[in-house]
Amino acid sequence: MSVGEPDVILVVDDDVDIARFIEVNLKLEGYGVLLAHDGETALQLIAEHQPALAVVDWMMPQLDGIELTRRLRADPMTAPMPVILLTARGQTADKVLGLQAGADDYLVKPFDTLELVARVRSTLRRNQENREVSPLTGLPGNSRILREITDRARAGSDFAVSHVDIDRFKPVNDVYGFARGDEFITALARALHRAVVEVGLPPAFLGHIGGDDFLVVCTPDQLKELHTKAILEFQNAADALYNPLDSQRGYIEVVQRNGEVQQANLVTLSIGVAIGTPSGNGQVTDPREVISIATEMKSVAKKHHGNYVAVDRRGVVGL
Repeated sequence: MSVGEPDVILVVDDDVDIARFIEVNLKLEGYGVLLAHDGETALQLIAEHQPALAVVDWMMPQLDGIELTRRLRADPMTAPMPVILLTARGQTADKVLGLQAGADDYLVKPFDTLELVARVRSTLRRNQENREVSPLTGLPGNSRILREITDRARAGSDFAVSHVDIDRFKPVNDVYGFARGDEFITALARALHRAVVEVGLPPAFLGHIGGDDFLVVCTPDQLKELHTKAILEFQNAADALYNPLDSQRGYIEVVQRNGEVQQANLVTLSIGVAIGTPSGNGQVTDPREVISIATEMKSVAKKHHGNYVAVDRRGVVGL
């Protein structure tokens, strides 16, 4: 699905009249709808169109709704797609069976149209929120970050975007392994989260771009306190994650493929900052521009030794 296009819902029911009834009501709510009257056809449509959600009848010949749901959950390509199960079975044990098979929600026939639409909306919303959260840190991801910057720009007040990155993170992974590397990432997430909370109101926003890259959105006057707290907190946590010898001598030894041993300094933070200056006309252009400038300033910060914050003070006008 492209940005701006309606979510597409797959309706799977061997009762043609019920399927058509659901289709009409979902289309009235602005959704795109695909119809299938058996499980095998549903699998084909899912492979071809990747719908946002499936409304699946339990009782169908051959491949029923429970088995269809199990197959969707067993395939990594379709496992994230939410499923609402429709059935005439109203017993608790049946509901549990459907949920254990992987259904996200359950609706008993005959159902109210308003309830169906409400469950579709809430299931889509939950699924969207889950997709936007980093599995490692639990923080919002890229699409939520873009919305936050857009909302700040529309509000009409100046704001700051900080791109935070760990310096010399690759040697940590090379020497200690990815599991220890993840501990450094979660340590930074905790340090930033604590700093975001402690700077108070208006609330700052923290997102996880991916890997060891984070993004913070706040007011310009919150920058100094937020960065100071985050850097201090992270350095204390990072020191405790190194092996004692490495922490004491201030570097780790990285063995290259040719057997050569190189010294890598301990991690620090590079932070690039862009100041967003809305034009006040309410028109928002691409928020990626301000992120791009913050990332450019992060590259500037990386040219300096130790923890460093580089701020672009030109302001991004016209957001």
